[in-house]
Formats: sequence, structure tokens, C-alpha cells
Amino acid sequence: MRATIIICTCLVNFTWAFPISAAESKDWPAYLGDKGNSHYSPLKQINTRNVSRLKVAWTYHAGDLQPDKSTQIQCNPLIVGGVLYGTSPGLNLLAVDAATGRELWRFDPASSGGKASGVNRGVVYWSDGEDLRILYTAGHYLYAVNARNGRLISAFGDGGRVDLKQGLDRDTSRLHLVASTPGIIFRNLLILGSTVGEGPAPSAPGHIRAYDVRTGKMAWMFHTIPHPGEPGYETWPAEAWKYAGGANCWAGMAVDEQRGIVFVPTGSAAFDFWGGNRIGQNLYANCLLALDAATGQRRWHFQMVHHDLWDRDPPAPPTLLRVKRGGKTIDAVAQVTKSGHVFVFNRETGESLFPIEERLVPMSDLPGESAWPTQPFPVKPAPFARQLFSADQITDLSPESRRAVLERFTRLRPHAPFMPPSREGTIIFPGFDGGAEWGGAAVDPRAGILYVNASDSPCTITMVETKPKGGPPLSSGEQIYGQICAACHGLNRSGDPVRAYPSLEKIAEKLKKTDIVQLLGTGRGNMPSFAFLSEAQKAAAAGFLLGEKPAERAPDQPAAADDLLLDVPYTHTGYVRWTDSNGYPAVKPPWGTLNAIDINTGEYVWRATLGELPELTARGISPTGTENYGGPVATAGGVVFIAATKDEMIRAFDQKTGKVLWQSKLPAAGFATPATYLINGKQFLVIACGGGKLGTKSGDAYVAFALSKE
Repeated sequence: MRATIIICTCLVNFTWAFPISAAESKDWPAYLGDKGNSHYSPLKQINTRNVSRLKVAWTYHAGDLQPDKSTQIQCNPLIVGGVLYGTSPGLNLLAVDAATGRELWRFDPASSGGKASGVNRGVVYWSDGEDLRILYTAGHYLYAVNARNGRLISAFGDGGRVDLKQGLDRDTSRLHLVASTPGIIFRNLLILGSTVGEGPAPSAPGHIRAYDVRTGKMAWMFHTIPHPGEPGYETWPAEAWKYAGGANCWAGMAVDEQRGIVFVPTGSAAFDFWGGNRIGQNLYANCLLALDAATGQRRWHFQMVHHDLWDRDPPAPPTLLRVKRGGKTIDAVAQVTKSGHVFVFNRETGESLFPIEERLVPMSDLPGESAWPTQPFPVKPAPFARQLFSADQITDLSPESRRAVLERFTRLRPHAPFMPPSREGTIIFPGFDGGAEWGGAAVDPRAGILYVNASDSPCTITMVETKPKGGPPLSSGEQIYGQICAACHGLNRSGDPVRAYPSLEKIAEKLKKTDIVQLLGTGRGNMPSFAFLSEAQKAAAAGFLLGEKPAERAPDQPAAADDLLLDVPYTHTGYVRWTDSNGYPAVKPPWGTLNAIDINTGEYVWRATLGELPELTARGISPTGTENYGGPVATAGGVVFIAATKDEMIRAFDQKTGKVLWQSKLPAAGFATPATYLINGKQFLVIACGGGKLGTKSGDAYVAFALSKE
């Protein structure tokens, strides 16, 4: 059934009551199910015996897809009192009757002068008596919206919103800063992270902030790049707190309400792949931070990557669970990583529940760089993604594929974990997107079993000098492109369809120079704003893209100061997936897996291939798995639900065996985490179908499933 779509994109001017009472429903009230990110539901109406009877109950279309533009929905929606709260491809906030798929209201941030960009992975629900609020982010604004009618709550912040670029102890007004993942509630505080720039251009700091839910006023801030006199300051250059960026929480948080602790995974420091201007260990980047949720004071921390040069930040929120050891039950927190590891700690003390070894790793030979000599490796559980790309791992789908990959393999540096980026090319395996990604892990709290999906394909990175020696100088436009654009669109401007970054090779057929200059200042969709560029820099970059000849300059004559970015000696070739001649990953399958790990013992229960490519199956090749985005949901019915795959399917796995019990084709790939809930005695499973990654089509639908009567 296709739900009715309300055409108006402004606020709906009426008040309504919840369709059903809370007593008649069992909800999905928080991002990923609860504040511990368990991805777990106690519902068991849908179970291993009847899951094969699942059929589409309703389909809702948000209706704001834009022709010729790749969009996504990564939202794990909330369901409270029979109402689904989620976001659209255009980052409108939606309220939908969760029993029928009928739209109740929507809020468009443009109606308040806001500009939506990037993606949104979820929203926050808060209530106090009759005061019911949805807190959500679009662009660099945090909004407070009345959950009953979709109107801004004017007493919150500045007319209903807070500008996240303000209050960071540094002017970030012209820098990229958004919040893609929802914050988390502790009492009357919303604790929030951010997504900031990661390239060689100027980047905002990723400090963690807490806001009063009622007023929008900032209650506390934790400096993830420490200021003078703060612990960790000594792990950076003396002036880094003034210019260094990153160390942000983009993945989401968990709260232990009883202990009053918020667990915060922090991102890498900028620039991701060269740290010559941030020599040191770089606390509190790449950490799991345990902060006092009421004050922001540090309780403990563990750094999972020292002086990160690989963009190996934790990609998902931590998971709270209980672990049995020696007849005792320990409250634990588990953190999955892009490298395919699981770190498990005592929540109270930060003590690791499994041994962690600091192992020697290769050093960098890039001038000015100083890689950290060791990195931490948990002894248990074993990694859930392969760690070494050796010659025997090269794809053998066909002789031609193997030959092409082998030829490239011989020209790259031999692979080893934490091999630093290099000028001849370095293998990153698992790739830049994991291992684990932002979907995170589910846990069965009854047994302490963790379910985590993984991508298992390689990437490569090659560092390129921004001012090559011995050759003609690059034009300032080419330098600017290399520093701010090449990471996404490639040095050759060919784009990256897998990540939904378009080619710029024929941009002159679509945009004029004035259009490009404007776009660099405002950003659009997934493209951030580069407002920090001067008008001369924007014009130079636009001229380079359009093939304009730069002004003549003698080889030894420097460009005007206004024409250059930061003095960073290297850029890179982008987040390059390593594929064979047919576009498949360069490594032997499986390319995607779902893993069940007993966190009590650190041993694996099972590992299953996740996803298939029909064209390969038709050739008699066993299902290979696919790269995947979005996470699993576990239920008391003994089923693990997950979409996430390139093949646009959603599947149900048996929690005990890993066997696929049911699957269904979606209207677009479900690159999001599902949710499950009960209304009037009927259990539903819902998934956002936004597509738009891995070369798949974009979609605008939420699809809900329920058991058929047959």
C-alpha cells in the first residue's frame, strides 16, 4: 500500500493526538533501540518459526528525491506511541502513523531559514509531561520540534534552533561542521558530537558538547583537542589547540544512566593521512572516552589508534552489555572498529576484559611525518575482517581479473597492518569503510552475543606532493583542487560512484564559473561548504575545473598568498576502492559478512556471508557477499534482521546458526538500521530504503513488514 503524501513542505498548522496510547504499543524509543545501542527488541511475535511469512504492510514515500542527484536515507527511525519519527532524503523531519504509513506532519528546515546538507542517521525523542520534543540536526543547526504538530519550539535556542558552529572556542563560521548522527539524552541534557572536515584544508575541532533540552543553552564542553593545562595537551604540538581539527564524535554515543557515564568514540585528527603538523600521540582523537554525563569531566579513556594516518577512527557508537566472567557479571562496553576489531572494557574502570598488545608497526618515510611506533591490538576476539592482503588473497574470478590485480599488487608497498601512506601507494585492508561502519553492532543481552556486519574489501592510497620538486609549479587552482576536492572526486576528476561522488570531467556542460564559485561557498547535498576559501581561491579552483589557463608565473615565483591554502606538503588520490577489471573487489570473497561473537569468551558462534551479486550467482559462483552500510537488529524471537547490502535485500538470520530464514527485495537499498515495534498486537519491522551508495539508485521510501495471515 502506498501511503498518502502531504505535498506541503512547510509546517502543518494543527495539533493532533497520538494515534494510540503508549500502553497499547511497544516502542523503538531511542536511536538503535535504547541508550546502550543494543539494537535489541524484546518482541517475539516474529520468530524463527514464522518469519518466512513476513510481507509488506505499508510503504511510505517522502517525495523529495531530486532528479539527477544522488541522495540517501541513513535514518534509524524512532517509534513512540504509534508514531514513526524519521528523516527524508532532503533532511525533512517526518512524523508518520507507524501502523499505516500515513504522513502526519513534516518539518522542513528551510522554513526557518536553515540549509540542509549531508545525511541524517536519526533523531532524539524527549518528554516531560505534556512537553514532547524531537531534537534533530540538519546542516549545522540543532532543532527542537514539537512532537505533536511539527512546529519549532521557540523557547529553545534562537527561535527553536542552535547554531552548532558557535561556542567552540574558535571561529568556525566558515568551516565545515554538521551533525549526522543524533545526540543522546541524559536527564535534561542532550549530549552531541559533530562531523567536521578531515582533509588538508582548515578543519573545525570536534569538541563534545551538552545542551539543556529545554533552553538550548550549552551546559558543558569537553575539549577533544586539549587546551593548555588540560591532560593530553602534551600529546600535541604546543599551538595545535588553536589550529588542529577533527577528534570529533560523528558515530554516536552510549549512556549508562545508573553510573552517569556517557561513552564517546572520537574520530581521527585532521588531516587524516598526513600528520606532520600534529606530531604526537594526539589525545583524544581515536579514543573511547568515558565522560561524566552531568559535567563532561573525563572518567577514563582508551586510544585505539595513536597518531592516526589511516582514517581508522571508530565508526559506530559503542554497545553496552553484560559479560559473565568467573561466575560474576560485569557491566561492559564494546567498541567495534573499521579494522575489524572489538575492544571490550569494564564500564566503571576502563579495564580491558581481554588482553591488548602494543605491537611495533611500520614507520613512515614521508618527510616531516613521524608515525607512532606501536599500535594496540586486542588479543580477543579475533578480528571479524581479514587483516592481511597477500598474493594468495588476490581475486580469482577470472584469469584477466587476477592478472590486472597482480600487476597492480607488485607496484604497491607490501601490505602490513598500519603500513603508513606512501608516495608509491599503500594498501588499506580492510578498506576505508571497514570492517565495521556506522551501522554498528547488535547484542542479545540474554546471552552476551554480539552481531556485527563487516565489509571485507581493500582500498589503496597514494600521497601526492602539492608542490612537486623539479617540475613545473602547479597552478594555485590545481593546488586547491588537490587539497579540497581530490579526496572525493579523485585527482583525475573521475569521481567515485560507489561513494556517490560525481565525475567532474564534463562539469563545463552543467555549470558556469559563477555557479561553481557559488557552490564552493554554500555546498550542496553531501558536498560541504568551503566558505573558508577566499573569492580568489574559489575562482582559481573553478577556473582549473573549466580548463582555464592559469596566469603565467616563473618557476621560482611563489603564488600570491591569497591563492594558496594551508602549507601542507601532501594531498592524496582519494578514497580509492581497489577493484579488478570488472569492478569487483580485488580480493577473494567474501566481501561482506555477518558475525556472531560470544563476548563472554571472545569466541565466534558463527560467520555468514552477507549479500550476493545475482550476475555472479548466475555464473555458478557462490554468494560472495557485498560491501554494506547499516546495522543489524536482534530480537527475542531468535532472529537477526539486516538490510545494508548492495543487492537491495533485507534478510532475517537465525541467531543460533546464521542461516538465512527470509529475505525480501526493497525498492532501493536499505543502507540504514531497521527498527521493530508493536502496535495493537501486531509487530512491525521497518527499514529506510534510501540507496544512493555503492552505485545503487536513490530512494525515498520507508517500508514496513508484518506477518501475513496465511
